[in-house]
Amino acid sequence: MPKYGFIGLGIMGSPMAANLIKAGFDVTVWNRTPGKCAPLVALGARQVESPRQVAESCDITFAMLADPAAAHAASFGPEGVLEGISDGRGYIDMSTVDDATSCAIAAAIVKAGGRFLEAPVFGTKKPAEDGTLIILTAGDQSLYDEAAAALDKLGKLRLYLGAVGQGARMKLVLNMIMGGMMTAFCEGMALGQKGGLDCSQILAVLDAGPLANPMFKGKGPMLMAGNFPTSFPLKHMQKDLRLAVALGDKLGQPLHSAAMANETFKRACAAGHADEDFSAVYRVIG
Repeated sequence: MPKYGFIGLGIMGSPMAANLIKAGFDVTVWNRTPGKCAPLVALGARQVESPRQVAESCDITFAMLADPAAAHAASFGPEGVLEGISDGRGYIDMSTVDDATSCAIAAAIVKAGGRFLEAPVFGTKKPAEDGTLIILTAGDQSLYDEAAAALDKLGKLRLYLGAVGQGARMKLVLNMIMGGMMTAFCEGMALGQKGGLDCSQILAVLDAGPLANPMFKGKGPMLMAGNFPTSFPLKHMQKDLRLAVALGDKLGQPLHSAAMANETFKRACAAGHADEDFSAVYRVIG
């Protein structure tokens, strides 16, 4: 059985690594804040002191990091993955980054003798805990096949999308749509409330009709309560919208509504809501 590594133990990475351990896999972990490793060590993981040590001791290393800068640092920085990867070892980066960052990491991993797969996920904290994420992979197909058993413990659906960069693009498209939906939802709820409507009735109608979806059903009560426990940090949604708009510029595709949603999320970050759930964008709309 392959030895697996996991780098990045935040809101998403920690439950994902836990699912691998609970499934009986041999897992080695590292996090920039070492204390976050403790619950996983208690489950049976081994903790090391650097991404290099993870990569050199594991057959396949997963990473789930906050943004392109963190993903780049874990690979290229001192004691990074590139110093430990070799001999066909696999590196699967599940972070949400732009396609250029993913391609740069892929090229460096391959040059160092490793194999690379990008695998950003569609889903938030609860699906990560439940192992029901949607995994969007691209890159080395042999690594995709070899990691199948582990990927199936992390998600309910995995797609192979071809060349490196396509996974990153798919994730940005999906999160761009989700961010735009959230701003429209928040504006509708705010308008209804100011118009004297019962917001619980708005939610009931949405849930019974063609606009029914899990996001509205789950986030609606949070908007009504004004309480936004973090499942997907608002600052990360703003980052993804920014990357999507940049991709639109690169490809010559106008993204008017996405650009407006990005500005709204930027305003929410500036207002101090960056670490709350992304549905807290309602605070600057309602």
